[in-house]
Amino acid sequence: MCMPPKFRLPTMWLKISGPEFELDLALPGPILQSILPLLNIYYLERIEETALKKGLSTQAIWRRLWDELMKTRPSSLESVTCWRAKFMEAFFSHVLRGTIDVSSDRRLCDQRFSPLLHSSRHVRQLTICNMLQGATELVAEPNRRVLETLASSLHTLKFRHLLFSDVAAQQSLRQLLHQLIHHGAVNQVSLYSWPVPESALFILILTMSAGFWQPGPGGPPCRLCGEASRGRAPSRDEGSLLLGSRRPRRDAAERCAAALMASRRKSEAKQTARAVPPTRVTRRSTQENLTAGGTDPKRELHPPATSHEAPGTKRPPSAPATTSSASASSSTSSSKRAPASSAPQPKPLKRFKRAAGKKGTRTRQGSGAESEDLYDFVFIVAGEKEDGEEMEIGEVACGALDGSDPSCLGLPALEASQRFRSISTLELFTVPLSTEAALTLCHLLSSWVSLESLTLSYNGLGSNIFRLLDSLRALSAQAGCRLRALHLSDLFSPLPILELTRAIVRALPLLRVLSIRVDHPSQRDNPAVPGNAGPPSHIIGDEEIPENCLEQLEMGFPRGAQPAPLLCSVLKASGSLQQLSLDSTTFASPQDFGLVLQTLKEYNLALKRLSFHDMNLADCQSEVLFLLQNLTLQEITFSFCRLFEKRPAQFLPEMVAAMKGNSTLKGLRLPGNRLGNAGLLALADVFSEDSSSSLCQLDISSNCIKPDGLLEFAKRLERWGRGAFGHLRLFQNWLDQDAVTAREAIRRLRATCHVVSDSWDSSQAFADYVSTM
Repeated sequence: MCMPPKFRLPTMWLKISGPEFELDLALPGPILQSILPLLNIYYLERIEETALKKGLSTQAIWRRLWDELMKTRPSSLESVTCWRAKFMEAFFSHVLRGTIDVSSDRRLCDQRFSPLLHSSRHVRQLTICNMLQGATELVAEPNRRVLETLASSLHTLKFRHLLFSDVAAQQSLRQLLHQLIHHGAVNQVSLYSWPVPESALFILILTMSAGFWQPGPGGPPCRLCGEASRGRAPSRDEGSLLLGSRRPRRDAAERCAAALMASRRKSEAKQTARAVPPTRVTRRSTQENLTAGGTDPKRELHPPATSHEAPGTKRPPSAPATTSSASASSSTSSSKRAPASSAPQPKPLKRFKRAAGKKGTRTRQGSGAESEDLYDFVFIVAGEKEDGEEMEIGEVACGALDGSDPSCLGLPALEASQRFRSISTLELFTVPLSTEAALTLCHLLSSWVSLESLTLSYNGLGSNIFRLLDSLRALSAQAGCRLRALHLSDLFSPLPILELTRAIVRALPLLRVLSIRVDHPSQRDNPAVPGNAGPPSHIIGDEEIPENCLEQLEMGFPRGAQPAPLLCSVLKASGSLQQLSLDSTTFASPQDFGLVLQTLKEYNLALKRLSFHDMNLADCQSEVLFLLQNLTLQEITFSFCRLFEKRPAQFLPEMVAAMKGNSTLKGLRLPGNRLGNAGLLALADVFSEDSSSSLCQLDISSNCIKPDGLLEFAKRLERWGRGAFGHLRLFQNWLDQDAVTAREAIRRLRATCHVVSDSWDSSQAFADYVSTM
């Protein structure tokens, strides 16, 4: 049928390009529906509301655009609710990184629209990768409106695979974080896969996320901070008020982090000045100094100002640099002649072995060339730093926190910063933390009251876990502390996992969610170091754990038997616990496992979900029956627990009888237990007519089930006429051995429940098949 002249496509394009097209509802729905697939993404996005008022959906069009232009398949675990938002968010990222050519497709190219500006309001999550690509473009003046839109729409900021960046890129990132976090709506910052973290960049991201802002050297003032604060930093008194009036000035945690960096830079500058010509400045040192402290690296080669100068005193701009240098030299020489009764000077910091991603050598006084390449990085990640370095740094840090000599504090960079809005969720995945980075994080955490969720995953904390516990204890004592979720995982821990759990629960009694995992058995860091008496007594004390607010506890254990009394002490103090998950837990005997279950029954009356994964419960069949008879649990998971390895013919009927008498259990998950056809048919009796079970979710994935057994299971459900009972999961079973029978079984099952399955090659499970023959 020919389209009426007034509805011809060119006229319609001109009509919707005006500002009044959204109010024009005279266009018939069928004609609008035929026009929608012909529009480019800009017109399609703008006419969305008009189409919805006509009862038309554009989701299918956006899904087709995704498949044809993005050419990636969303994860099976991802549930896409709006394809328009998903497409526009990915389109924004591709345009920003330059990985898509908008001129290559007519649906993406339109001179009347800005791709970044038009798609920015749909961006909820932004990822910055490698050399901070996109940060400079976003803070450029032509993209001011784009950044303003992002400040109101963006909620999550992610960093992936970061590399070393130059000073200009870090300055752009500083402005970007200030706009998106301090003046925006970003509430989550996540860092992923950063094997060689750059200290200056990492500390910049942390401090900005914690709400601190100080304009970079030579950077433009922020126009959003107000006329009163434009171009100036607050005074020392004002800075103290911003950090919190209840804390002493010398007890500011942020000053200690800044002191650590400043002291390290001064120490390295002194060594470099003695060993190499003063005019030689590496690009890395220039980058770190300008970014972290805003100091010219050539001036860093001069000795620091005398410690007798007041902390807040500034040298007049007109004073020549030689005066400062001369006075510093005089102070240094006089300190050597000072009597023993004079005030003690702070012990100088040893230079770090940094995990530098830069090839080359650095001259050390009294030694030859030292490689700072992959060799140093491997040992830093493994936690095997030089014994004396970490102890001396800890001494200086603790001294600064205790309010000791102000000369220990170095440059109070963060105290002179303004305090703004901070994020509520911080995630660090596979980011190895050096001692200075861990100290900075810990000191910021001690006053980060807006933080609600913290994730530290495989960061190589080592003995820095004790500093983390101290900072969390200090944070918990702060008024208005909001931290309610902590996720902690690592390869090693200086504390056994149960002692670490007890310490965390004592430090954070208001915590609601705790997830903790340690992959390898505990080993003390540097046990041969003289004076190393192990962890502080206040961390692993034997006193009873006070009652806490834990609602969800997840624990992943290393190999080795775990002391059941320690776990029971945590459970007894967690009366509000609703969900418990134990992964790879090993007990010395079935009696210890029974003790844990008895504790759950007596002290955790609110427990609804219980999960066991990768545990050998073949000898704990009576304890399993005890669990299935618990009338408070609503969901139980036995995942790869070898339930039916022993006495299956006797144990299965007992298990079915216990389930038939339990009317509160709603979900049972049995993946990876080698149930087989015989076990599945025995389990079908749970849904018989004489059963009082209300089971509505059943997971029998990875259980060596064949198509004929599944078909017989479906027929029994039909015979008993129980009706729809919920969800049935059938992943990774041997259904490909007879595809016709499997399709018939699934067809029958779908009449009684929602079936979730997959097309899996059972030849991968040949070893399991042989072991069950």
